Amino acid sequence: MARRLDYSARYPLHNTKELYAALSNRDYWEARVTEMRKYSDNEVISHEVSDSGIELVMHHILPREMLPEIAQAVMRKDMVITRKESYGLFNEDEVIGKYSASIPAGPGSLGGTVRLFPTDTGATMRFSSEAKVFIPMVGPRLEQLMLVNLVDLFRAEAEETVRWLEEQNPTH
Repeated sequence: MARRLDYSARYPLHNTKELYAALSNRDYWEARVTEMRKYSDNEVISHEVSDSGIELVMHHILPREMLPEIAQAVMRKDMVITRKESYGLFNEDEVIGKYSASIPAGPGSLGGTVRLFPTDTGATMRFSSEAKVFIPMVGPRLEQLMLVNLVDLFRAEAEETVRWLEEQNPTH
């Protein structure tokens, strides 16, 4: 059985247009990846903006020794996570996106939807995630671990996004 979790990143003082402009900008993604390298090796593989929206592919590389014991029992080498994100065209009311994270020969799946929408004080990105691990007995624990770590990742990325937005569009 899959586990689900919602997480909202709030961007007070910045609107959806500013946030979508950041998502459309390769420099934003490079800055975010550079910041996230404090935790593990990361890189932007591709970033495309077209008439249908935004497409992004990144790699996150987690050294095996940094993984929890329960994950080391399954993974025999460094974990290379391919993360794909896509966002539809900009719309003042709401932008819908989706994301997935996959591991070659990984024993499960992780992905979900992203909604970017305005609020009274700025903008919010809501991530609705689902983790599924196909390993009897340890699957539910790994799913929960994935979702907890995902929230930590989303939180750190949101902090970097606020920093980047402030550099581009200072609010004070």
